[in-house]
Amino acid sequence: MDYADLLIETHGKVAVIRLNRPKAMNALNDNMMNELGDALRRFDADSNIGCIILTGSDKVFAAGADIAAMANYDYADTYNGNYIGRNWEHILDVRKPVIGVVAGYALGGGCELAMMCDFLIAADSAKFGQPEITVGVTPGAGGTQRLPRAISKSKAMDMLLTARMIDAAEAERTGLVSRVFAADKLMEEAIGVAQIIAAKPLSVAMQIKDCVNRAYETGLTEGVRYERRYFQAGFGTPAQKEGMSAFLEKRKPNFEGL
Repeated sequence: MDYADLLIETHGKVAVIRLNRPKAMNALNDNMMNELGDALRRFDADSNIGCIILTGSDKVFAAGADIAAMANYDYADTYNGNYIGRNWEHILDVRKPVIGVVAGYALGGGCELAMMCDFLIAADSAKFGQPEITVGVTPGAGGTQRLPRAISKSKAMDMLLTARMIDAAEAERTGLVSRVFAADKLMEEAIGVAQIIAAKPLSVAMQIKDCVNRAYETGLTEGVRYERRYFQAGFGTPAQKEGMSAFLEKRKPNFEGL
């Protein structure tokens, strides 16, 4: 894959997509988001890939939407053109696990894009924020919806209304981030986590992702019923037979191709 605004690499069964507009602090524009959607779809369809990492540079994940590109838009431009909706949310259709790996700034649209990942790993240098209010608009890619679900209404209101940033330690403490590593070890550690996931049965990983996402769309009773249908349907599958046989035989399971 050859892209203008992305860098692509693979590490065994792990794909790494790196946002790459260094002169614009990885500001998210139409071309980058179109390319990101294409790369995500390709890796989601690639049977050799079991986990995807989305990251930026050592200094910035993404500083937000490209204000220079949208400053002169009017309502008709954004509504009729379905700005953001037309090409920002392809990541939500990816069935495989997607890990957001953040170093430096993840602000505005960058923070919102990060929150679309399945979970976040951060460098100790990471900074998260939703500063849209300072440029006269509300967030438009889920900042008012995903942030309170991740860190509570009070914390989200604080960040959204004051535009203050939180560091990696506070992000981990509030639940926005799963793990924090030293910046110089970030990618090594993140790839290690992704490789652990990629070694597990992909079919089950995708089912778990589906169930967890369903938890945010349904009540508890229906969510548990949904989960249980997957659990029961798993019996008799190759992944279940290999996993439980390996456990009983006290050996490491081989989930290759499952």
